[in-house]
Amino acid sequence: SITRSPTSTLCKLFTWLYEDSVELTDRLLLVHQADWLASLLLERPSPRGVSDYNNALKLGYDPKIGGYPDWMLSQAWQSALPAQVLAPSTPIGPVSRDVSSRYGIPSDCQVAAGTTDSIAAFLAAGASSPGEAVTSLGSTLAIKVLSEARVDKVESGVYSHKLWGDLWLAGGASNTGGAVLRKFFTDEEVRELTQRIDPNAPTGFGYYPLVKPGERFPVADDELKPKLEPRPADDAAFLQGILEGIADIEARCFALLVEEGCTPVSRVLTCGGGSKNQKWTEMRR
Repeated sequence: SITRSPTSTLCKLFTWLYEDSVELTDRLLLVHQADWLASLLLERPSPRGVSDYNNALKLGYDPKIGGYPDWMLSQAWQSALPAQVLAPSTPIGPVSRDVSSRYGIPSDCQVAAGTTDSIAAFLAAGASSPGEAVTSLGSTLAIKVLSEARVDKVESGVYSHKLWGDLWLAGGASNTGGAVLRKFFTDEEVRELTQRIDPNAPTGFGYYPLVKPGERFPVADDELKPKLEPRPADDAAFLQGILEGIADIEARCFALLVEEGCTPVSRVLTCGGGSKNQKWTEMRR
């Protein structure tokens, strides 16, 4: 399960309870950012919390069974979990009178259950058919594919969010990405050096670009070391090698998803700062 990841919401709850000694009381309630913001807008927010099944996935909610697993419900801390978990965009209730008058929002405006930022980015990119994928080239590399099958493989960092109907959003996030570029180059240097790159003449360096040891996807390995040697004297060649390495990791991620049963990829859309680099796009094709 994705909850076994040290960055999962459930692991954070355990840290607060068992390492930071946060007292478990009837008033303790775990909410995600979207849940908290929604509660501030509502006329009558639920005292036991309302979430959505995308945000609640890493807390342990299983959208396939429509609830938390039995082992979680038998724990003393289950009272801290959001009691109601809805499908994203489900209306929760009207905005409060104060919010309506303060911000000029119609009084009959409904506050709806949210979703995660990465899923919102996927939907905003325009992907809507099985096999369509979105790569987010930001400080890290995030990949999601709209799939007819649920794919979960914790040892490879793969997990699936429920989307609509019988469709799933399968994918993961690698620690490679733009943060590696920023470690060596400024944005201006990247723009200038990119002009000297020939995507049709690969460097063959075989880099695995990471800022520090540790990878999540396509392999979950806290000890995996960066590979950024040999470093050539030419910074343009070094930059090209890093871009090629990130592109190789992206290709491995897609190959792994299909190997594990995801709907074959038919189209890849790109968002994030890295999408502006046309020569990088050529390397990724």
